[in-house]
Amino acid sequence: MSWDAVINFDDYSRLLPLVTNSLWAAAALGLVGGLVGVLVAARDMAFAVHGISELSFAGAAAALLLSVDVVLGSVVGSLLAAVLIGVLGVRARDRNSIIGVLMPFGLGLGVLFLALYPGRSANKFGLLTGQVVAVDDPRLVTMLATSAVVLAVLAVVWRPLLFASVDPDGAAARGVPVRGLSLVFMVVLGLSVAMAVQVVGALLVLSLLITPAAAATRVSASPLWVPVLSVAFAVTSAVGGILLALGGTVPISPFVTTISFAIYVVCRVLGARRGRRGWTRRRPVPPARPGQPSGLAGSPV
Repeated sequence: MSWDAVINFDDYSRLLPLVTNSLWAAAALGLVGGLVGVLVAARDMAFAVHGISELSFAGAAAALLLSVDVVLGSVVGSLLAAVLIGVLGVRARDRNSIIGVLMPFGLGLGVLFLALYPGRSANKFGLLTGQVVAVDDPRLVTMLATSAVVLAVLAVVWRPLLFASVDPDGAAARGVPVRGLSLVFMVVLGLSVAMAVQVVGALLVLSLLITPAAAATRVSASPLWVPVLSVAFAVTSAVGGILLALGGTVPISPFVTTISFAIYVVCRVLGARRGRRGWTRRRPVPPARPGQPSGLAGSPV
């Protein structure tokens, strides 16, 4: 098989206008996913993202079978999963058990609905792995409206939510409504997952909701720069994946995940190098030898 069978940019200029809506949707998803991913990483809830995506996939598959808005079905499935996890999984052990129960149930329902769907196989496959030209005007409006809601909520609750995510006990002692914020966060996470399913499919939402934030934390610990870098990495992965997939014959998700993973590897290498340099600068200074003035013990070598 030749490389041109996988990647071919001969008709790129003619195809690019066809994905304008997808590019806007990917940019919105990168903005939302990058911010939400920071909170997911702080709460150590990567497993919850995958669990929600399975019910989001089931909701989208049911909507496809019933010939209704797929985005609406995806949102309903995501919110249902998010509320169940938030209400029933207060403790980490309970939460993981609930997610472990919901994941196979949602995936099984989704497979059932897709098996009953009589339409094009591309529509079925796209729910799992994403499609390049999958965002029409009504779906774009819905996704942008969802993004606006998520961003508005995050703007209001970002500081207390981040505090409750990093130090829940300290936040509770300061009077922060930790349980209420957890439910708000789960709803925001559900909406974000529903958006991601429309672009990269249900199987690979972690590439936009986990990997960019994980990469950002490798190169910075600043509460300002981590969200900024996470958003930049997520937007680059989503938009770049669509631009590359436009010249290919494979689904969009391999391109998105490859870009996201490459960014993470680079950030991990940079973080490791910076950590070694920092350790060298902070290496312990040997004690002064007998007869040596004590002030020299702390002098640079």
